[in-house]
Amino acid sequence: MIGISRTAAALAALCSATACHAAPRTVAATDASSPLRLERTIALPTVAGRIDHLAIDPANRLLFVAEYGNGTVDAVDLADGTIAGRIVGLHEPQGVAVTADGQVVVACGDGSVHFYTAADRREIVTLRLGDDADNVRVDARNGHVVIGYGGGALAVIDPATHRVLSTLRLTGHPEGFRLAGSLAMINIPDRGAIVAADIDSGKVIASWATGMHRLNFPLALDPDGKWLALAYRLPSALQVRRLNGEILLTRAACGDADDLFINGDTLLLVCGAGHVDLASATKPGSDLVRVTTAPGARTGLFVPALKTLFVAAPARNGKAAALWVLRTG
Repeated sequence: MIGISRTAAALAALCSATACHAAPRTVAATDASSPLRLERTIALPTVAGRIDHLAIDPANRLLFVAEYGNGTVDAVDLADGTIAGRIVGLHEPQGVAVTADGQVVVACGDGSVHFYTAADRREIVTLRLGDDADNVRVDARNGHVVIGYGGGALAVIDPATHRVLSTLRLTGHPEGFRLAGSLAMINIPDRGAIVAADIDSGKVIASWATGMHRLNFPLALDPDGKWLALAYRLPSALQVRRLNGEILLTRAACGDADDLFINGDTLLLVCGAGHVDLASATKPGSDLVRVTTAPGARTGLFVPALKTLFVAAPARNGKAAALWVLRTG
């Protein structure tokens, strides 16, 4: 009896912390009532293994897909839905971004960082940072490339000279991070922490423990720079915080989330179980909507200008890898 009481108390505490909700409303992406509607799929017929991050080149209407298990990056022509070209010979490509001056940056698991021309995928230069070069972001202020890597660091690189300008040291490997001016908000799941840092000074400003929630991988930043959202895998939850670390909302969500985006008041959480969870960032009691995709599709890219969420589905159960092109309502 004592054991049952303790279990009940623990579950009650967990529900209180994660704002337990009713079961999500599940809809197919082809359903007319879906907040994400499937516009088309684009086949990636020769891609095996896990797919990682995506990046868009709006000037050339290309979407770049980091194919971790394949050792390749495909350039997908969004105009006609075909593969325009491929970068080969990479070791575990993970992060990818396109700079304002038309360079594709690919960060790889062996610590190499490759720069290519976006238009024709010609290699410009390769740098070596250390192990596990991962997420890549472009600083909107100056075009600098910011890359998380190793046991804990962000490198700031000038794409014009391909020099490392500065390094921000951290206490663990940075997973999801976002930039707002010189401010970087960073998930460090190894330490169960969220960190605020200044990339110009190279200093950590603040750090907040994630408490009973762990494995905080994806992170998104409000376009107005007032709040951030992040997802945990254990126990699975979505959380909204002010930039001073104050928790505004915690609610149940899927596990195995790898990408998170913000569309107005709506959080878009891409989940490996084969769906995208949509939840309000400001209304704790609102229902969660679950839009089905494909098994293993846990990475994506939301492009606000196109009102489109791209979701990468790996090859599974005899089905070829593909990009799902989902339009927001």
